[in-house]
Amino acid sequence: MAITGPQCRAARALIELPREQIAKLSGVSVQAIAAFEREGRDPGAAEKQRLEHALTEGGAVFIAENGGGIGVRLKFNRRDVRAINKWEGEGGPAGEDDV
Repeated sequence: MAITGPQCRAARALIELPREQIAKLSGVSVQAIAAFEREGRDPGAAEKQRLEHALTEGGAVFIAENGGGIGVRLKFNRRDVRAINKWEGEGGPAGEDDV
């Protein structure tokens, strides 16, 4: 499923991440994300796939056309998403565990 600009914007709002953070996570420029969300400018299939992956990792679930229309919802509730985002990067890099 290829996401749409409005789905991208809605998913970002649901998981409460700014374009800059999604750009960093996906490797898609902030300008390309903005143009995709606002004007429907197609960034390309690979970029849409990277955006979808970054947003999914953040807690968004994309809903395909199923007679009721395409959409997006949260995988986790807002509190869980905020906690996960806060935990990201906590504690530094993972180390070796010889247990």
